[in-house]
Order: sequence, then C-alpha cells, then structure tokens
Amino acid sequence: MSDSTHPLITEKLTMHFGGLAALEDIDLVVERDTTHAIIGPNGAGKSTFFNCLTGLLRPTGGRILLEGRDITGLPPERISQLGVARSYQITNIFPGSTCLENIRVAVQSRQPTSSFLRHHRADAATLEGAAGIIETIGLGGKEDLMASSLSHGQQRNLEIGIALATEPTLLCLDEPTAGMSASETRDIVELIRRIGASLTILVVEHDMHVVMSLAQRITVLDYGQVLAQGTPAEIQANPQVQEAYLKM
Repeated sequence: MSDSTHPLITEKLTMHFGGLAALEDIDLVVERDTTHAIIGPNGAGKSTFFNCLTGLLRPTGGRILLEGRDITGLPPERISQLGVARSYQITNIFPGSTCLENIRVAVQSRQPTSSFLRHHRADAATLEGAAGIIETIGLGGKEDLMASSLSHGQQRNLEIGIALATEPTLLCLDEPTAGMSASETRDIVELIRRIGASLTILVVEHDMHVVMSLAQRITVLDYGQVLAQGTPAEIQANPQVQEAYLKM
C-alpha cells in the first residue's frame, strides 16, 4: 500500500496505553487535494490519531507515510518541517501580537537563516506573503489589530492562517468549528472549502452538517478501530454508522 502518490497513508497504525488500545490497526489513505474527515464518538481515538500523526505521541505499532516517507515517531518539529501543519481545539495564537505579526512569524519559520543582506531582502517577501494569507483568511483590514481583540471565529481563521503560512502539504484541523456561532461556522466552512481546492486537509469534526458539506471522504472510528470508510453518501447510508451515533 505504501507509495508516494498519496500525501498520507497509515498502515496498521496502533497506539496502546498499557492494556488500553486507543488505536488498533488503522489503515487510512488520504487522496491529494481532498478534504478527508475523521469522525467518531468521544473516546473513538480521533485525537490520539492526530497526536500520532503530528509527533506528539509515538505509535506502538504500524507506520505513517507522508508523501511516501516514513515519519512514524519523528518529533513534532521535524514532522512540521516535512509539511504537516495542525490547528487545535483550543485556539493557539499569540494574543499579544497583531494579526500580521502572528502570520509573519509563521512565514519566517519556513525561511532559512542567511546573511544580513539576504535577510532584509526576504523581509519584503515575508510581509507580502503574510499580507496575502491575511486576505485569504478573510482578515483583510485587520492586519494591525491585536489577535486578542478578534472574535472567536476570527481567531480560528487566524490560527488556520498561521498553519497555512508554514506551507504545509497536509493541513490537520482539530474541531475547527468548536464553540462557534452559526454565522462563524458558515464563514470557516467556506474558508476551509476555498483552501481545500488546492490543499490536502484532514479534519476532525463533531458537527455532522459541517462534515457532510466539506468532506469528500470520511473515516469513522469507534473504540480505536475503523468502523467504516467512504463518501459522505456511503457513510450516511451505512447502518452500522447510523446505529453507532449519527442517528440519521
């Protein structure tokens, strides 16, 4: 199953905590430039899967392949450098900095340290890139506002912008609509849809309306195992999934 044509493949991915199997033999293939959702009830293993993928946990078995490269057990910084970016359930921004500064720091993290002269040349490109991301995430005109002054929805957009600034090949979004109003949810769904046209996105999300409107493929986890995989229509029609928790 391992090849470099898919941005992400997991093979028999397993994570045990003592006698508890949080993940057991998870086989997953994520297609390029698609939005792939992972859903399941609390305790199904979704967060553990993300933590293994991004290096916060070292799996006890199996492999994680990013663009065909085995990244299993690598530290988070190295996995980030290789192209995996993540947002968290709890917004992870620098509240005491402006929107532009938040993005600029992330853009700079991808630039190699170099000579003084090259550094100043890079500054203009850095600011230009940061300004472009600000526009992409719908915060144009708010560059100089402190991140702490943004609404909850705008802060989540900013966090996605920080992730985009690291130029990922795979963007992992952990509960992107958590705590949002209906209008904020609509806005971030539209943002994810826009960036997902040219970027591979893996999303964990509880809101089934959001999942069904965004994802091209869905993996359902239950008790640390894959219960079902397929298109939104296939998942909605799956009797096991309906019985488990969708109640559709």
